[in-house]
Amino acid sequence: QVRLAESGGGSVQAGGSLILSCSASGDTNSTNCMGWFRPFPVKNERQGVARFYNPDARASFGDAVKGRFSIPQDSSKNTVFLQMNSLKPEDTATYYCATPAMTLSRLDCVSGHWGGRGTWGQGTQVSVSL
Repeated sequence: QVRLAESGGGSVQAGGSLILSCSASGDTNSTNCMGWFRPFPVKNERQGVARFYNPDARASFGDAVKGRFSIPQDSSKNTVFLQMNSLKPEDTATYYCATPAMTLSRLDCVSGHWGGRGTWGQGTQVSVSL
């Protein structure tokens, strides 16, 4: 079983930056994919922020954060970072990392089709003010 723990949240002004980390422990060999999610502001759904395919460090990002968020190269299957730049008030949310707790193909991982089904961390709060 994989366990996840997020850290790095906080409060910043618009335009600022934060870096979140997701640390995996336990049976980390059981998965090769990690994702970052946040709740949709209005819908009762989760929004895919980023996906990371560990075998070749391929990453993909949701449309709302493309060009502003990235996953640094020192990310690994045990610790995945989320670098958030040019933050906006609408980025305010609790950010969760998740893993499908199974191995996926690169396409299935980075496409986000797994939809966050699997193991989740407890979340870390990000607040962006004007």
